[in-house]
Amino acid sequence: MVQKLIGNFLYILTRKYLCLSGRAGQAEFWLWILALFIISTVLGFIPKIGSLLSGIWMLAAILPSWGVTVRRLHDRNKSGWMILIGLIPVIGIVILLIMCVPEGEKTDNGFGPAIIG
Repeated sequence: MVQKLIGNFLYILTRKYLCLSGRAGQAEFWLWILALFIISTVLGFIPKIGSLLSGIWMLAAILPSWGVTVRRLHDRNKSGWMILIGLIPVIGIVILLIMCVPEGEKTDNGFGPAIIG
């Protein structure tokens, strides 16, 4: 599981940094969210500068997070513009995450071929 988490993290950072086309399956999306949470938590525990480092990390992670979220929405056959729902304070993020929970379409859609596995 740890290897899959690290592999997914590196894949998104190196090959899909701000890729807004194609599709992202549930595993890719949720492993990214888990990696964000773990890294932010670890950085937050560093004495004196932890909160600063955590904030810098979250700023650096905005673009790849947008990319993986847009691709996740594409997997659900929804427009990437739906990510703008996240701009609604508090409830927008909740709605966006709820839209990312269900499985994606099992067939090809307008955003790309079906994800196998």
